[in-house]
Amino acid sequence: MSTGSTLGPTPAGLAQLGRVHFLGLAGVGVSAVARLMLAAGVPISGTDAKELPVLDEFRAAGVPVRVGYSAENIASVEAETGQRISTVIASSVATAGNPEYDAAAAAGARLLHRSEGLAACMASRRAIAVAGTHGKTTTSSMTAVMFSELGLDPSFAIGATVAGLGSNAKLGTGEWFVAEADESDGSLLNYTPEVAVVTNVEPDHLDHYGTAEAVERVFEEFTERITSGGALVLCLDDAGAAALLDRVRDQLTHRRIRILTYGTHPEASLRLRDISTSGAGQSAILSLPGEQATLALPVPGLHNALNAAAAVAAGIAAGLRLGDCTAAVGQFTGSSRRFELRGEAAGVLVYDDYAHHPTEVAAVLAAARSAAPGKVHAVFQPHLFSRTRDFAAEFGRQLSAADTVTVLEIYPAREQPIAGVSAELLGHPVLQPQEAAAAVAAAAEPGDMVLTIGAGDITHLGPQILAALQERQ
Repeated sequence: MSTGSTLGPTPAGLAQLGRVHFLGLAGVGVSAVARLMLAAGVPISGTDAKELPVLDEFRAAGVPVRVGYSAENIASVEAETGQRISTVIASSVATAGNPEYDAAAAAGARLLHRSEGLAACMASRRAIAVAGTHGKTTTSSMTAVMFSELGLDPSFAIGATVAGLGSNAKLGTGEWFVAEADESDGSLLNYTPEVAVVTNVEPDHLDHYGTAEAVERVFEEFTERITSGGALVLCLDDAGAAALLDRVRDQLTHRRIRILTYGTHPEASLRLRDISTSGAGQSAILSLPGEQATLALPVPGLHNALNAAAAVAAGIAAGLRLGDCTAAVGQFTGSSRRFELRGEAAGVLVYDDYAHHPTEVAAVLAAARSAAPGKVHAVFQPHLFSRTRDFAAEFGRQLSAADTVTVLEIYPAREQPIAGVSAELLGHPVLQPQEAAAAVAAAAEPGDMVLTIGAGDITHLGPQILAALQERQ
């Protein structure tokens, strides 16, 4: 699969795909593209490595679904549908060497990365692409909610289910398309947005990029993808994003790209100030020169206030009014695995968060500290051996902001173990999931908050903790 889109950005692009077969259908990114194409009337089918609930949704819509990759699946779907599979859209992990991918390649199917499929869906719309090392999902979710609340019926594709919108993707009737742009594999360069948002720039995904400089370069290239006359929305509070702006300002000015910064920084175009916290919510003032509006959010944390400011700035770049955007973004109530309340038992609140980088861990613990009347108990699962190797000391330091810390073994995802790299490098007690659930339930008191943190299967630990807490009642 190429790193650049092989389909031209034309409304006829989807029709040119023919029947589309998805590899990794249950994944959040691939399922979003599949939902969009299904809604657009494209005939689709798909396979995933294992049975997951999302597959039942596609089956109910009449989509041929297979579980377990096999070279025979291509011919099997073609026989079932009476149509040749013309295009295969695959996740980043279903590539050459996957038997189904190889069979499609041998049969002459067009091979596209998930992001190229999303680019084809976006082709006839005005695109807002949200990029950044952290905050992409929440910011794009807030933006989609804001546009929806304003009656603009946007299309969107986001890396989580958005509360209030009920899905991670929708093909709307409006002219705007809100997309989360993933930098992990460089696929954000497949998009040509009218409005590009950069929340922050930090070293991450070094297993793919190798160096921090390569990460910085991909964001520079992303700004070069903004359509002429469009806008860059960028967080001036973040040192990496501010440095990016310094490097690209001349090319943006030459191409007549509008620059709209946001943050608490006194020089930000859209300034965030007077932040106050109340329980699990917060309020602040957002101001433009000569104009201001009150922002009220039901979610805590400075990072979420900044994400909301990014969404409002994107709305302003799209021609909307500050007051309208600020009121509408306040209707955001969350997205899955982003400071998501899993339940309460024995007076203890249990939350789950996807944070998997030290900066994200620091942000979510700060949010928890501002919202919890009692102690904060963190259970963290490192994600990837390479990320643990690169950031172990920083993970350990940021986790120490919690009152108690428990660490699970590393979730390997796509990686093989690396010699000498283990969860013990973080410097906190390492337990198995069942032991961790029992330990944190025993330590938590009424008024405390428990946070399960990480991008792996730790999300399933919350119900176990709640069950252990309930046994105390």
